[in-house]
Formats: sequence, C-alpha cells, structure tokens
Amino acid sequence: MNQINQMKNPFPYLISRICKTGMVILLCCICFVHSNAQDIKVKAELDSSMILIGQQAKLTLSIQYKVNTNARVNIQWPVISDTLRKEIEVVSQTKIDTVIPDRNDPYTFLQTKTVYLTSFDSGYWAMPPFKFVVNGDTNGIYTDALLLTVSTVAVDTTLAIKDIKQPFTAEYSWIDWVKDHKLIIVGIFVGLLLICLVIYFIVKNAKKQPPPVVEKIITIPAHLIALEKLEKLKQDKLWQEGKLKQYHILLTDIIREYIENRFKIQAMEQTTEEIVYGFRNVAIDNVSKEKLRQLLLLGDLVKFAKEQPLPTENEMSLSNAFDFVNGTKREEEELPPTTESTANS
Repeated sequence: MNQINQMKNPFPYLISRICKTGMVILLCCICFVHSNAQDIKVKAELDSSMILIGQQAKLTLSIQYKVNTNARVNIQWPVISDTLRKEIEVVSQTKIDTVIPDRNDPYTFLQTKTVYLTSFDSGYWAMPPFKFVVNGDTNGIYTDALLLTVSTVAVDTTLAIKDIKQPFTAEYSWIDWVKDHKLIIVGIFVGLLLICLVIYFIVKNAKKQPPPVVEKIITIPAHLIALEKLEKLKQDKLWQEGKLKQYHILLTDIIREYIENRFKIQAMEQTTEEIVYGFRNVAIDNVSKEKLRQLLLLGDLVKFAKEQPLPTENEMSLSNAFDFVNGTKREEEELPPTTESTANS
C-alpha cells in the first residue's frame, strides 16, 4: 500500500531520503572534526611557580597537532601584550618554533613559544588560560590556568642593621692604564715622531746651505764725512749766489755733526756758547778752538741777526771749518779697504 502511494506521489519520499542522507554526512563530518580535535593538545607551564620579587619566570606555551594527508591545520596563537595582568609584566617573548617531536611520526608537529615574565608586587597571581583558535573554531582550545607566587626577601628584624659592604677594589695595573689611555699614548707618540722628523729635515737642510755671508759694516771716519760735505758746500757756491743764510746754516750743521761723531758732544742741540764751553776740557789746540768759535758766532749773526758778512768773512768761515776738522781729526782713523780694492790687490 505504501509502495502504491509512493508511486502516486514520489516527492515526500525523495525529500525524506535526502534528509536522511544529509544527516549521515553531517554526523560523519562531526565525527571527523571531533577525531581531529582529539589530536590537538595545548599546554602552558612555568619553569618555576614561585619567584622572588623582581626575578624572572619562564612561561612556555605549546600546541601539538597531527596533520592528515588531505587535512590542513590553521592555528591562531593567543595574543600576549606587555602585561598578562597588572601585577605580571612581560619582559620579552620568543618567536614560534615548530619541531617534529617523534621522528617515527612525521605527521605530528609541536609548536612552542617562550615568554619571560616578572613581577614587582608580592602575592599570589593567577594567570588565566590561554586560548588557541584552530581552523577558525571560535570556541578555541584553552590551556590550564597557572598560579605565580611572588614573595619578598625575608628580613630578620631581630638582627642588628649592618652597614652596606664597600665595593671590592679591583687591581689596576699599568697594562690596564695603557688600555684606557691608548689613544692619548698613540697621539703623543705620533706627535713626537713628527717633531723628530721636522728637526731631522731642518738639520739636514741647514747642512746643505752655505754659511751666511757676514757683511762687514764699514764705518767711515767722522773727518772724512765732514771734509766731503765741506767740499760739496764749497762747490755749490751758495754765498756767491746771495744765499748767505742757507750757506752759514749748512756750514755750522756740518761742523756740529762732526763734533757729535768725533767728540760725542750733543752739538746739534746746544748753542754756540754751550759748544765752546764744552771744549774747555777737550785736548785740542787753542787755535782750533778759536776758529770753531769764530765760524759758529758768524753763523749765528747771519741766521738770527741777519748780518751781511763780507766775502772774505764767508771764505774765512769755510777755511776755518776745514782747518778745525783737519786739526782735530784722529790720525789713526783711516777708511777700511773696500771689497773692490782688496780684490785688486
């Protein structure tokens, strides 16, 4: 009877068959996922669950899974920030490392990651489980919760307070000093080397150079200078041209200059009377003194009193000047021979 109804109306029958088939497939998938989930193991462990305040603890996270031939596992690791909780700080963390724990089973893999923790608050601090997401399953797989005990250093208050120990003094040898000041030592050595090189080249070049030529300063006797100037004054014939004042100024200046060079008397700055008075103790004859006084007095009259001496008086003053120079010159003073005369001899 059912077969006859199915023949008349096949659609309900087809729908029921499809539903049954889908349920079988869904159950197979659930069983397959469940079987894969049984192969995944996650773990979180501390190297030490008890540390002193400020010390570090090593947290190791791991996940072990098995990959089938046609399956692929996608793992999302838990995100770890700077702190696990406000009392536990993350110092650093390593990258994820993947290994095969069993060489006989190449389809089983183990991934690990190390996180270094520390805490500066004493107490018992619980770390929540870490969630791994596998193949996009938002339910995730969780590790066990952990407990970290942070304790302080025990202080015995019954003991006396001790001073802080002084730092140990390390031995400091001259080798250590050289290492610390090696740049300064190298700089000094290079500087001394450069100074020695400069001195060497200076001495070497000095030996190659000829000795300096010392020029002899030829000192012309005072009487020769005066006689030469008197001769030039005679040749200029100034008083013959009416230049009486200029003539007597030049004549007296020549004699005054001769007196300074010959007798070391400041005649250029003294008056006639001072010059004549200054010769009172000079060993010259009286005739020379009188001739000096005559030419100086006549020169003063011409320069300051506008005296108009006779031609004979002008010639007499020049003659007295020649006689004074020749009568008071040093006989031993002679002009040193020049280079030219020496070469000729």
